Amino acid sequence: MLRLHLFLIVLVVASLVPLIAHAKRVAAKPVVHARAAIAVDLATGRALYAKHADERLPIASLTKLLTAMVVLDSKRSLHKPARITDADVDRLKWSRSRLPVGSLLLRKTMLHIALMSSENRAAFALSRDYPGGRPGFVRAMNHTAQRLHMRRSHFVDPTGLSPHNVSTARDLTRLARAAYRYPTIREYATSHHKLVLGGAGPLMYRNTDPLVYRASWRVGLQKTGFTNEAGHCLIVIAPVHGRPTVFVILGAPNAQGHFQDAVNLRSWLLRCPVHHR
Repeated sequence: MLRLHLFLIVLVVASLVPLIAHAKRVAAKPVVHARAAIAVDLATGRALYAKHADERLPIASLTKLLTAMVVLDSKRSLHKPARITDADVDRLKWSRSRLPVGSLLLRKTMLHIALMSSENRAAFALSRDYPGGRPGFVRAMNHTAQRLHMRRSHFVDPTGLSPHNVSTARDLTRLARAAYRYPTIREYATSHHKLVLGGAGPLMYRNTDPLVYRASWRVGLQKTGFTNEAGHCLIVIAPVHGRPTVFVILGAPNAQGHFQDAVNLRSWLLRCPVHHR
């Protein structure tokens, strides 16, 4: 009888080992190398993960989601053409652009490649072609940020090239939630490519975010960004257990780090259904 009891105990313990190992894997925090990150249930606003989420940091081209909102809120026709001028050349970082000075594009095309491919001259041109010019545009950006209760955010240019465009991971979830309500922003930000005419010749622009090409992610919104000061940054909205979830990654240290951090966070949440209850 004693041997039978010992045998049963061994069987129970053996059956519990994989369950305990699984519980440990689920409980372990995901590997996130970025300076700051957050994952938020879009419907409830509940934070599912946070790392330095209230630290104020440069945000690079994540700025362009706000830029797109200001452009669309102006109600000006996207079918109106606009020209790239010398005033749209980046003289802060001397970043590369595929649009030569003199290029004439529809405003909708400029908005598309600013969101999808972070085309800085397009964003600069859209801000200049605004009531009150670029200063008026930047004022509208900060007014919109205040309206969204992005209290630790401030903007000085429409591209994010300036390190003085700052926000927090938590504030940026508010921006992402607001931008997600614009069908045009969702469409342009998640499209795979765009053929652009009106410059020196036909130009094929492609999305800078590899996650949009992964069918399993079903990306609903995204924006990438990089400057030396900001590091590699990402906003992406994708479903987790059927619920739209926004991921914000700020200051990843290498060129693929922001994408890998997002993958690690989403994989962790998929293993932890309790987080979405």
